[in-house]
Amino acid sequence: MNEQTRLSWTDVRDEIRARILSRAYAPGDKLPRDEDIAQELGCARSTVHRAMQDLSQIGLVERKRKGGTHVRADPVTRATFDIPITRREVEQRGSIYSCQLISRTVEQTPLPIMARFGITHPAEMLRVKALHLADNRPYIFEDRWIDVGSMPEILDVDFSLESANEWLVHNKPYSRLDVRFSAMNAEGESARYLDTPTGSALFVIERTTWIGAEPITTVQAVAAPGYQLVAQN
Repeated sequence: MNEQTRLSWTDVRDEIRARILSRAYAPGDKLPRDEDIAQELGCARSTVHRAMQDLSQIGLVERKRKGGTHVRADPVTRATFDIPITRREVEQRGSIYSCQLISRTVEQTPLPIMARFGITHPAEMLRVKALHLADNRPYIFEDRWIDVGSMPEILDVDFSLESANEWLVHNKPYSRLDVRFSAMNAEGESARYLDTPTGSALFVIERTTWIGAEPITTVQAVAAPGYQLVAQN
């Protein structure tokens, strides 16, 4: 960057965040010292310090006294509810995790999905349906919409090898999260994929995330009967 340019702390934050999202700074990497970043970007050390504070608060980096600053291994935004990696949630329960990709299509967003994202015009998004299993038993049925405009690289990801949930947590840290909990009666796909009788009560988590104003993903995760929410740090 031009050393004569006066950068605000938000400019520095966005530059470092862009490097993290592009994996120039990969999960677990140690970042340069604040002094070195300030020299590179031509700004004050205090500006870098303020930017790093914000990146730490939103969960992208971890700062330790005398230990430096590292990109978090699982960079998720700190909120009242962090997005869990379902595989780890299952393994923490002592079960064996697996995931079945049900379908993967590019579709026009229907009105309910537009409302979740807060957009006024339909857009083509990637829709991924998957079934997470614990010990080969249905655990969570996931119906997810992903904005390909903000991350075209998602179209090349093989979700039969890594779930969309895990890929997004590792590669698309969010800056804003909306999460809602509700209950529904099992019917149609939820009853079929969760192998539960029609009319059974099911726990539902709806999560929508953005980077700034750009939508990332919205997902409806329907849990099998007996599911217990794991507390997130």
